[in-house]
Amino acid sequence: MEKLFYSIGEAAAELGESVSLVRFWTNSFPRLLKPARNAKGNRQYTRADLDTLKQIHLLVKERGLTLEGAQKVLEADRSKVDKSVKALEALRAVRAQLVEIRQSL
Repeated sequence: MEKLFYSIGEAAAELGESVSLVRFWTNSFPRLLKPARNAKGNRQYTRADLDTLKQIHLLVKERGLTLEGAQKVLEADRSKVDKSVKALEALRAVRAQLVEIRQSL
């Protein structure tokens, strides 16, 4: 069963980035990321927010776009970026399986 909300630490761990970078991206993309807040005021990210963060990560960290460029791409054609993210995740999973098989030989 999947969680409904993820803490900022869990979101950062899933991306492999720091908590401060996730916070910065959240503040930089207010139209795309609107995490809920709990009673303490901590950000709580949904699965959709995590998917958006993965798209931002792909565009900024791997493709080298600026934040403004990434925002334009996401606003123009978000489904194309989502397909790229999912394909990249699938390839990473295959690679991890192959590495595991190689180590077991």
